[in-house]
Amino acid sequence: MSRVTWSSGAKRSLAKYQKDDPGGVDHVLDAVNLLRKNPRPPGAQPYGSDHLRIHVGRYRVLYRIVSNEPLIVGIETVGRVPKP
Repeated sequence: MSRVTWSSGAKRSLAKYQKDDPGGVDHVLDAVNLLRKNPRPPGAQPYGSDHLRIHVGRYRVLYRIVSNEPLIVGIETVGRVPKP
């Protein structure tokens, strides 16, 4: 069974963003849940030697594949670009 783990920093960032952009955070959570089925979706970019990054609206999610059998995806960081 595949699963997603979150670093404490990623959880804190998401909680902070939830206060002023709950819809954006919902999109991030939906995108992260999809990583359980496809950890390398179209648009995922390599970031360093063992990390991947996806863009979800104005958010960036940095993650790594911790294990392939069973699939475990570790969310390391969630960041947001400022509104223009």
